[in-house]
Amino acid sequence: MSELILFWHRRDLRIVDNVGLAEARRVSPKVVGVFCFDSNLLKQEDTAPARVTYMIGCLQELALRYAQAGTRLLILKDEPSRGIPALAAALNAKAVYWNLDVEPYSRKRDSLVSDALKQKGIAARQFWDQLLHSPEEIYAGSKQPYTVYTPFWKNWNSKPKPQPVEALQSVEGLTEKELEAALAAGAGDLPTAKDLGFAWDNPLVLQPGETAALKKLQEFCSSAIYEYKQERNLPAKDGTSGLSAALKFGAVGIRTVWAASVNALEKSGNEEARASVQTWQQELAWREFYQHAMYHFPELAAGAYRQPFKNFPWQNREDYFQAWCEGKTGYPIVDAAMRQMNQTGWMHNRCRMIVASFLTKDLIINWQWGEKYFMQKLIDGDLSANNGGWQWSASSGMDAKPLRIFNPATQAEKFDPKGEYIRRWLPELAGVETKALLSGKILPLERQRLGYPAPIVEHNQQQRYFKELYQQQKFFES
Repeated sequence: MSELILFWHRRDLRIVDNVGLAEARRVSPKVVGVFCFDSNLLKQEDTAPARVTYMIGCLQELALRYAQAGTRLLILKDEPSRGIPALAAALNAKAVYWNLDVEPYSRKRDSLVSDALKQKGIAARQFWDQLLHSPEEIYAGSKQPYTVYTPFWKNWNSKPKPQPVEALQSVEGLTEKELEAALAAGAGDLPTAKDLGFAWDNPLVLQPGETAALKKLQEFCSSAIYEYKQERNLPAKDGTSGLSAALKFGAVGIRTVWAASVNALEKSGNEEARASVQTWQQELAWREFYQHAMYHFPELAAGAYRQPFKNFPWQNREDYFQAWCEGKTGYPIVDAAMRQMNQTGWMHNRCRMIVASFLTKDLIINWQWGEKYFMQKLIDGDLSANNGGWQWSASSGMDAKPLRIFNPATQAEKFDPKGEYIRRWLPELAGVETKALLSGKILPLERQRLGYPAPIVEHNQQQRYFKELYQQQKFFES
C-alpha cells in the first residue's frame, strides 16, 4: 500500500507546473491536497473581498482538477499549526509538502507547522515555487542582498531559468476509511466568499483558476506582448498581461510564464517587438526583486526602508484621505484611477504610481495609509509588490533615484492624451474639452454644474512644501 503525502496549497492554486506538488507525486503515487482557511489572514483589516472571491474560484477549479487526477482537495478552516498536523496524523501521512513564501507571517506560520509535524513524527518538506530564483540564489558581493533593482536584474537575468515541471496525474485517492478520518479531523466543504464574510458582487477582472490564467497568458504572448513597451503605460488600452491576480495566487506557474515569454521572444519579428518582450521580462524580475527584498528585509512590511522617512512629519488629514479614497480630489486622472479600483478591484499600474505620488507628495499623507487601502480593494493585492510599489512612489524605499514626484496633469497628458481613460471612469466629465480634462483646469462654475469637486490642494504649492519637509528630515537624520 502506497504511503500518503499531504500537499498543503497556499499561493500555488494549480496542479500544473507546481514544484512541491510534482515532487510529492515523484515520491509517492498517493497524494492528497489540502487548503487551510487561516483565520489570522482572513480577519486582517486589509483583506479584499475581490481577492477572496477570486481565491475561492481558484479553489473550486483546483478541487475539480484534483478529482480529474484521481484524488481530492481537502478543505480546512483552522489555525494551520493545529489543523495541518492534526489532518496529517489522522491520515497517517508520511509527510506534508508545501511551497515556501517570503512574507514574514508566512515564514513564522510555516515554522510553527513544521515544528508541530515534527512532534508527531511526520516529515515536512518545503520548496521554492513562486520565484524563478529563490532569495538564496541572487546576491551582490559578499553575499549581501540587493537593494537596487538594476544590478539585481543583471544578475537575475544572467542565470539560466528553470523549466516547467510535470502536472499532477494518475494519483491514488483516499479510501473511504481515510476520508472518514479526514472529515473527523475537520475537513469540510469549500465555503463561499460570503460564508467567510466577504461580499463582492461585481464581475472579476480575471476569471479564476488555472485554465483561465493559462488562456490569458497564451492570448497576451501571442499579440499584446509585442507592443507592451509602449502600450503598458496607457491606461485606456488593454496593453498589460492581466495576470497579476493569477501570479499572486499561483493560478499559473512562474516557470510556465517565463517559458511563454521566451517563446514570444523567439518569435519576435523585429527589434521593437523584442524590446517589448524584454520589457515584460524585466517586470517579472521587478516582481522577484520585491519578493527578495521582503525576504531579506522583513522590516519593510512594518515601515520605511530609508532613514529620512522613519519619522517623517506626515500631515495625515482624514478629510483629504477620504476624498482620495472616494475619487473626489478634483484631479481627474487621480479620481478616475481610484474609481476604477473601487469598482473593479484592479487599477492600471501607471495609475497606481500616479495616485500613490499624489497621496504622499500632494496630500502629504503617510504611504502606509494608501498601502492598506490598496490591499483592502485589490484583487491582486500582494504584500511584497504592493509594499515595494508604495515605498517606491513615496520615496521611502529601495530606489537609486529616491525623490520622484508625479505631476497629475503631465501624467494625464502623456499617458491618456485623448482623455479616454478619464472619461470612462468619470462619466460626469465626458463632455469636458480634452485640454481642460487633462490639465484639470476646469472652470469652477462648470465643476459645480457637473457635480465634480474643486481641487483639494494646489499641486505646485504642495510639491514645494513636500520638498522642504524632505530636506529637513535629511538634515536632521543625516
